[in-house]
Amino acid sequence: MRLYVSSLTIFLATTSAAAEPSAQLSDPVSGWRYNGLLNRSENPQVAYPTPPIDRGIQRNRSMIEGAIKAASSQRAPHTLSVNGNPLNLYTDEEGRFVRPYAFGAGSNSVEVRSAEGKSLKRVQFYEANNLRTPVRIRVVLGWDDPKAELDMHIITPDGQHAFFGHTALTNGGGLDPDGVDGPGPEMFTMTAPLHGTYLVYVNYWGNYGAEGYNFDEGSNQNVVITANINLVLNENTADEKRETFVVPMRAIGDLLLIKTFNY
Repeated sequence: MRLYVSSLTIFLATTSAAAEPSAQLSDPVSGWRYNGLLNRSENPQVAYPTPPIDRGIQRNRSMIEGAIKAASSQRAPHTLSVNGNPLNLYTDEEGRFVRPYAFGAGSNSVEVRSAEGKSLKRVQFYEANNLRTPVRIRVVLGWDDPKAELDMHIITPDGQHAFFGHTALTNGGGLDPDGVDGPGPEMFTMTAPLHGTYLVYVNYWGNYGAEGYNFDEGSNQNVVITANINLVLNENTADEKRETFVVPMRAIGDLLLIKTFNY
């Protein structure tokens, strides 16, 4: 997964090893922001709605990045909550982190919470680009083991299958971003959903370490991996509805049907 310098940087620091962590959000600040039109050289700049499916190009993504300096007693990870979707927040040895997210039109929020659930900092901004089509279906997968690789699979009403090997569907839905270095997020979105039945699956594909992917049982960090799946319908509207599912993943190869829903 390529990491790009982006619009959102989060810095967390403590005044001493025993002090509680604190947070600063430098960009974006509360208020309005506007993301421009297509900027690919092979495509003309045209004014039409574009869905947030753009794997590899990252045109519609923002990178949430920063650094954490927590108290010495910190054991569990912090939480990065984006529009109410919680993601475990892990860092490298220097306390840095970076996570992609495809923000939709309208009001968006980013919050950093401590392992104990205390809100350290929250910023809310309004995505004012009216060319960006609002997301009607969003499914977000995150998990609590940075050494495991989980995959989300979505079956749409017309029988199409979105997963890491088929990320962009012809019906306008797709998987982006596809988290490939643990612990997510993986995100499925549709801006003009088909009416019918959707199936949401999660697969424990394998493990991930310093030397890349592997299928060695026990090379993950946790005995039981906790997967968090958030289903959001009509995001950023008065009709928004959301459900959260917490499921255990115990062995490589596990494939669980998480949710069947109609739109």
